[in-house]
This record gives sequence, C-alpha cells and structure tokens, in this order.
Amino acid sequence: MNRKLLLSLQKRNKSRLTELRTKLEKGEVREEEVEAVQTEVDELTAEAQEIADELANLEDDGEGDAGAAGSDGDSKDDDNGDESGEGNADGESGKDTGDEGESRSKGISTEHRDNIMSQIGKGLSTRGHKSTKKKEKEIRSAFANFVVGNITEAEARSLGVDINNGSVTVPITVSREVITYAQEENLLRKYGSYVATDADVKYPVLVKKADANVNKTERTDNEIPETDIEFDSIDLDPAEFDALATITKKLLKRTGVNIENIVIEELKKAYVRKETNYMFNGDDAGNENPGALAKKSRPFYETVPVVVGEEKWSQVLQDQLAIMIGEPVTEVIKKGRWIVNRAAYNILNRMTDVNGRKLLTKTNGIYEYEGFPLDFTDAANKSTTDTVTPVFYFGDFKAFHIQEVKGGMELQKLVEKYAGTNKVGFKIYYLIDGQLIYSPFEPAVYRYEVGATDSAGA
Repeated sequence: MNRKLLLSLQKRNKSRLTELRTKLEKGEVREEEVEAVQTEVDELTAEAQEIADELANLEDDGEGDAGAAGSDGDSKDDDNGDESGEGNADGESGKDTGDEGESRSKGISTEHRDNIMSQIGKGLSTRGHKSTKKKEKEIRSAFANFVVGNITEAEARSLGVDINNGSVTVPITVSREVITYAQEENLLRKYGSYVATDADVKYPVLVKKADANVNKTERTDNEIPETDIEFDSIDLDPAEFDALATITKKLLKRTGVNIENIVIEELKKAYVRKETNYMFNGDDAGNENPGALAKKSRPFYETVPVVVGEEKWSQVLQDQLAIMIGEPVTEVIKKGRWIVNRAAYNILNRMTDVNGRKLLTKTNGIYEYEGFPLDFTDAANKSTTDTVTPVFYFGDFKAFHIQEVKGGMELQKLVEKYAGTNKVGFKIYYLIDGQLIYSPFEPAVYRYEVGATDSAGA
C-alpha cells in the first residue's frame, strides 16, 4: 500500500474519530447508541494503529517529503477540526443549558462518556511502531557502517549496536546470517549434531565404554556388576578462535555499493573458511583441534594398491570402496553417507560398471554411490597444498558434535593496522568447539586416502 493512500485513510479515520468526539461533547449520543459507538471507536482505534504502523515501516521511496507534508496537513486539519468543535460547543452552550433536563434523561453516563473519549484520544494520538524486521535492518546497517568507519561509536550505540572496549558484539540478526551461511557451506554443520549453550561451559557427550555382561546361568555366587554398560564422558569445550577479513577503501567509496552487504558477505566468508578448516582439519597453528574429522576418523588402508590409470584400476578402487563400506558396525552403515573431496568426486564420475553405466548417480539433485548419499567439498582435501589425492569419508556424521555459545560472536576493527594499505580490516572472534566423538567399539567415520596402505601409515 502506498503512502498517499495510507495518508488518505488516516485522514478519514481521524475525521470520523473527531466527529464522534464532538457528538459526545455535545451530548448527542443516546444511551441506546453507546454500544454501537463504543464498537466503532474500538475498530477505528485499531485501524489507526495499523495505518500508523504501515506508515512507520514504509521504505524511503521518495515520497517521504510528500508524506511528511501530508501529515502536517492532516495535523492542521485535525487542529482546525478540534477548534471548530470547541467553538460549536461554546456557541451552543446556551442551548445545552436550556435543555439540560432533557439531555440528562436521554444522554449517557459520565463514566461511559469518559471511557469512550479516552479511547478516541488514544486513536487520535496513535504513533506507528517499527516492525522487528525494520529494527533488525537498522541495526544491521549501523553495525556495517560502524565497522567501516562511516559512523561514530556514539551513533552506533544509539542505533542499538553493542560496543565494549573496542570490540563489537555481532548483532543477532547478522550472527544468524553467518551461521546460516556456515550451515550451507560447512557439511559438518549440515550433517553433524549441534547444541547451543548460553555460556562458555563444557558440554558432555556420552559414548559406550564397555559391552554389557552376559551370563546364561543363574547367578549364585557371582554378583551382578554395578553397571552392565559403562559410558565415558567426553566434554566439548568451546574455544575462542578468530578469522580475519579486509575490504579496500576504494571499493567502499564506489557509488551504488551497498556497504552492509559487502561487510557481512566478507564476514561470512572469512568466518566459514576458518570454521570449516577447524572442523575438518584442525591444523591451524595455535588453534589445533584434536577432534577434527581428519584426525579422529578411523583410517582405512588399501588391501590391494590402487594406481589410477593402470589397467582395471576402476574395478580395484570399486572393490576397496566396497570393503570400506563394510567396515563400520551395522548401526553406522544404516545411517551412512559419503563426504569426499573434489579429486575423489572426479574419479567416481569416471567409474562405470561392466555395462558402461556410471557408478555415481544423481537423483533429484542428490549424488549417490552404492546407494549412499554423497557430498563433495574442497574442505576434505588432504591438505591445502595437496588437492589431487582422492579422499573419501564414510560413516554417520551425526557423531560430529558441535557446541557454540549463543551471542558469543564479536568483531574488532583494525583501522590502524591496515591504514598503510588503504584497507579496512576486522577480526571476528567466536566461541565454538566441534569434535568427532564415538565409542572405540563403534567407530562412526572412516577415512580412505587413495594410495594409503597400512605399511605406509606405520
């Protein structure tokens, strides 16, 4: 609905409320009309609030000035209407006084009159409320503009941005965007188990430590163990890690560029790169993760060497992958899926059965190999320098547990550090932990690196 139409509706609404107020002031509302008038006033007041909210949440589309002028005009009309109403009331006071006895018999009680007048007053003084969506958008914009230095700290605070000792708490709406992006790009977030805590506390995950005791004969002398199945507790312990992003000032000064989108896009990319590497490889200096997928998954070694390109290499690799699928326990196989790197995906894409049909299939946008869903990602590479070695992960990735602290994402501006390079830098801090956790009796994920043999790994 456009601004002009809303202003027209608002003017008509206020005009009717003013008319009803005048009638009440003159004593022209009878007792039998009270219920109908009350209902109409309630409806008009509710409508006034809706119109005011719509006007408050309209985007600035060039009609703002016209709208403001219209609002001023409406206000003047209302004021004139009020004055004329008061004038009429004064002018006819003699008539009202003359018919005082009749008015008392036909009019409404003072209590009813005051209640309705109060409701009308609220309707005439209604102010619009900004929607949560618009408030979030304002905070998002203020956050981005503060990061790149377009507004001061005081201005950012006034717009709802939380700043503490130079660090900026990333607004929930922006943090939610970053995490949503991470869930799309980081497969371990997509398929793992996730828990969010309100504070930086250790979160225990139970795994089976021992098998149940079985006794076919009746127990006489031997006592029942305290517990038949023992569990071990492994704690997730969120650690602070940081990611760095930079933006050139030249880009920010270009006309037509949406600053907040640039900042938040860079924020998302920088964070996801760091988080994905932390969970898949965990090899960042000073930020190692012993529970990372590459470190904690059970290695699978070739029983027959696979040399890609040699005669019948495809059949040999197919056999090795079939053996790998059979390694986990039944419960894991039932929930199994593949995560591979691009090199592994390319090899699978070349493999065919004896009839020439591709072994890697795709149905409704989902890849499958041997009946199990398959995803590929560069995060599964052997290392940042080795991207050509095929790497296969197979198992139940629900065993990868992620804990993060809600509201724990902060950002620090690095203005001086990058001043000489004509850039704006910012560092993101976050409290998170992600580990592959499973019982030694039931390895949840296996890792196969083509060419790896037991002797080579020893």
